[in-house]
Amino acid sequence: MQTFLIGLVILVAGGFFYGAFCQKIFSPDDRKTPAYEKQDGVDFVPMPKWKNALVNLLNIAGTGPILGPIQGILFGPVAFITIPVGCIIAGAVHDYFSGMISLREGGIQMPELIRRNSTSLIHKFYTILVCLGLLLVGVVFTYTPGDITATQVFGFAGTAKNPSTWIIYGVIFAYYLIATLFPIDKIIGRVYPVFGAILLLSAVGIFVMLFVKSAPLVNIWENWNLNGFDFKSYFTSEKFIPSFFITVACGILSGFHSTQVTLVTRTLESEKEGRFTFYNMMIAEGFIAMVWAAGTMAMIGFGAENAGLTMQMTDSGWSYFAMVGEQLQEISATSVVGVVCKNMLGPVGGFVAIIGVILLPITSGDTALRSLRLIIAETFHVPQDKHKKRFMISLPIFALTFLILVWAKINTHNFHIIWRYFGWTNQTQAVFALSAITVWLMQHDKKRFLWVSLIPLMFYTFITHCYIFNAKIGFSLPLKLSCILGAVCSLAVIVFTLWVGFRKKDTIEVKEM
Repeated sequence: MQTFLIGLVILVAGGFFYGAFCQKIFSPDDRKTPAYEKQDGVDFVPMPKWKNALVNLLNIAGTGPILGPIQGILFGPVAFITIPVGCIIAGAVHDYFSGMISLREGGIQMPELIRRNSTSLIHKFYTILVCLGLLLVGVVFTYTPGDITATQVFGFAGTAKNPSTWIIYGVIFAYYLIATLFPIDKIIGRVYPVFGAILLLSAVGIFVMLFVKSAPLVNIWENWNLNGFDFKSYFTSEKFIPSFFITVACGILSGFHSTQVTLVTRTLESEKEGRFTFYNMMIAEGFIAMVWAAGTMAMIGFGAENAGLTMQMTDSGWSYFAMVGEQLQEISATSVVGVVCKNMLGPVGGFVAIIGVILLPITSGDTALRSLRLIIAETFHVPQDKHKKRFMISLPIFALTFLILVWAKINTHNFHIIWRYFGWTNQTQAVFALSAITVWLMQHDKKRFLWVSLIPLMFYTFITHCYIFNAKIGFSLPLKLSCILGAVCSLAVIVFTLWVGFRKKDTIEVKEM
């Protein structure tokens, strides 16, 4: 328990001071925000600070800070330190500066932000990557809540041959289309605060019950064995570097977040709200990730015989087992959510778990497709003030999303492929954002603060490259060689970023003369 508490102190105290430091670097002022300068009643709409914060939290959260830590805690109590430290110096920095630069420059979306702070070739590659990433978010976050609704709420088979499956998918798609087309304050701005309350209340409830139930949490300096499961063995065999940081994406750093904070830049009433809306909401996500990681470890400590979890080795590796009726059965990471809530919060908590697991991915899927519409519109200079123009862009997006969804549903193996690429593209997007942030700092005479973005840029360039070189979905190279290649790529990206920064700076100075 002490390691968990130390991690929380690091998260809260570090987030407060480092957030204030990042705010000082950017220096927000009282200039008019895009919400007022470009107010169109659709995407550029002033909304109150508390609502913007909750919308942003739901945009960036989804099931990320729940399912990621459920898998990540298997690497051991080191997660209680790496999650808060990474959240403070990487994830929150990425979210804050991505949002603030977009806010300062008229509410631009990420491809335009990359274009202004990199080369034309990188801009084109990033635009393709981010569109692919957002499309995969739309697919993944239709598939998972749809299947959970079919099997756990209605008791349907949830197979591709079952018409009820496609009816449920259709209902989710209909909501996505409404959220993509209609003004942000009419749909998202109204329903998200309710969803945000569910997410926060469930996390706070579990946090309190960890102490009430004296949860058996392993400390980093103790034996890492708990109820027959050896966290240290998992740490070694599953390759903590780089796998942990790809697994616990949203709780530490996520490139998807940059596409979401730029949506909220169009609704902020003041630049000075940025720290609370962008940086602090990422810290809140870090807290949620910490709680779910601790809750999962506690369930392993309680064991399946006490309504918790038992870890057992299967053909595919270590898996979660729980009592279903009177039988010990293997369950998915998604089902672990229900085990944690029912054990910690009782029957009401179990209901909240199902509702939360269904709603939270939907709150990422709708804004992902909305972001994709805005990015395509911005790329091809298509005004979005008319319903017809928004629909013209949305129609092919939804058609393509549906086709990929059908392909994924036909064969479970296809969905697993999509999920793995979804995770990797998510982190890779963050590398582009951190590089652009570094260049922006150089252009605005903040070179003495470059280390703020360079540290996470260097680390995550190494992680994403090491992973793709080593993983089966990548090049399947030996881990040692993958790490060497990752380090080389990391150095190359740092050199390239600094070169672009100096070149952009020289161009600006020449124009000013």
